[in-house]
Amino acid sequence: MWVCGALCRARAPAQLGQRLLPESRRRRPASASFSASAEPSRVRALVYGHHGDPAKVVELKNLELAAVGGSDVHVKMLAAPINPSDINMIQGNYGLLPQLPAVGGNEGVGQVVAVGSSVTGVKPGDWVIPANPGLGTWRTEAVFGEEELITVPSDIPLQCTATLGVNPCTAYRMLVDFERLQPGDSVIQNASNSGVGQAVIQIAAALGLRTINVLRDRPDLQKLTDRLKNLGADHIVTEEGLRKPEMKSFFKDVPQPRLALNCVGGKSSTELLRHLAPGGTMVTYGAMAKQPVIASASQLIFKDLKLRGFWLSQWKKDHSPDQFKELILTLCDLIRRGQLTAPACSEVPLQDYLRALEASTQPFVSSKQILTM
Repeated sequence: MWVCGALCRARAPAQLGQRLLPESRRRRPASASFSASAEPSRVRALVYGHHGDPAKVVELKNLELAAVGGSDVHVKMLAAPINPSDINMIQGNYGLLPQLPAVGGNEGVGQVVAVGSSVTGVKPGDWVIPANPGLGTWRTEAVFGEEELITVPSDIPLQCTATLGVNPCTAYRMLVDFERLQPGDSVIQNASNSGVGQAVIQIAAALGLRTINVLRDRPDLQKLTDRLKNLGADHIVTEEGLRKPEMKSFFKDVPQPRLALNCVGGKSSTELLRHLAPGGTMVTYGAMAKQPVIASASQLIFKDLKLRGFWLSQWKKDHSPDQFKELILTLCDLIRRGQLTAPACSEVPLQDYLRALEASTQPFVSSKQILTM
């Protein structure tokens, strides 16, 4: 499938077998000129050979770096987050699955070390992020095709850049693509402490929108509430509070939301729908509860509510690379203006990946794990 093609062109996970062949049997690249030494080097990478529990199937392995061809770019990875979609890919529960064995990770930032003779869009020293999922970012170095990378400004904080290509992009597109919202309008979302949720709070504030942020009750609720308020959250309510009759009086002072963002499903999504304004839209982009979205017939008939879905990978397929780069630059401008920051992060050295994977699958975790190389 498509992801495999991207991996193969990048001399990445799909060609791990090629890289382990004896020297005499390895394919040689076309003639190329380099901006740095192209001597073979060893790469440390987190590889999985079959689907399953990430803590059991992911292994830290040494690979040989492929030689740089004419249209290739040698990248030294700097940092790469662990996202829910990464975990789902390893488990085999995602819409795009790479050919195995594969290197984990769909997001991250690296610095260009060398380029092939045909490369014109990047140069050594540039910072780059993946243009599409499936490249395998959990490794110290890689060789990718030029078309699989997007240059990003190097004056953006490292954690912001490492987490730029998935969650903030998803948040921005959902806020602007489904409803024509005006300053002062309300947006309601669940999983508000997630990476997307934190980006929604900040981008919505930059657009003049009010956010109603739903959280599961937890031991550190007040601490989390304070942190989200500092990001710009207008209102915070628990899942239990959303079901109480008092919410009717709440919406006498706050406009009913025309847009709901659902990452949970099940009862949580039903409650979001219950509080949507007539004609409003609920966009589902995740299914943390692993339960279906249930909408009553009366909500659809009498309130004319709309149910939509969003998947960034599909958005990229439907839009040009230039449009994605324009989105990235828009988000970089927000970062420069102090209107968008990275989610709460914990940096973990690559060799401590098991600790990072375990933390990423624990409940009530509000800190994104970032692997540093």
